[in-house]
Amino acid sequence: MTRSKVLLDFVNLSIGPKVLTYKYVIDCLTSNPLYTSPDVPISELTLILSNFEAAILAAADGNHIAKAALRNAEDLADTAYRNEAAYVQRVSNGDEAKILSSGFSVAKPHGAHHKAVLAAIDALNSGELKLVAQTVEKAGSYDWQMSEDDKIWVTIGQSTAASYFVTGLTPVKIYYFRYRAVTTQGVTDYCEPISKVVI
Repeated sequence: MTRSKVLLDFVNLSIGPKVLTYKYVIDCLTSNPLYTSPDVPISELTLILSNFEAAILAAADGNHIAKAALRNAEDLADTAYRNEAAYVQRVSNGDEAKILSSGFSVAKPHGAHHKAVLAAIDALNSGELKLVAQTVEKAGSYDWQMSEDDKIWVTIGQSTAASYFVTGLTPVKIYYFRYRAVTTQGVTDYCEPISKVVI
């Protein structure tokens, strides 16, 4: 059975989205019955995040010493959340729903030589994503759908290219996406949905 993994993409986020993501993880882990003994206690995560936010404000005037302190605070936060991600991975045992309940994103493993059927890529602006699908032979267009719970699906658009730009999403919220191709031989089934925490 294929197991999902906690995605560590949060360490590469810019400061603003990173703070939102870290707050979201704290919210999701607090009183979560699946994660009762985190490696990094919630109180410690909260303190580290508060120090990180204070360092951001202190560095706003461009002071070199404050900027160095900000880098240190960010490194401490990244390390703490990496450790917490390892804990979530261990406790969830690769269960996608359990990972998502922690506030972390999921990286579904793929074969070494297989291109992902659908990917959701963070755009420059908060609340925006670019969906990139695997090209379907003889496709004239692609239908795109979105869901907030992986149950009720809403069509969000159609494109002639195997990509679609989504705007107006709520930051630090999980969305699900899927697509199908309209070909000269008919309409394909919708692909396996993917999940993404919007920044």
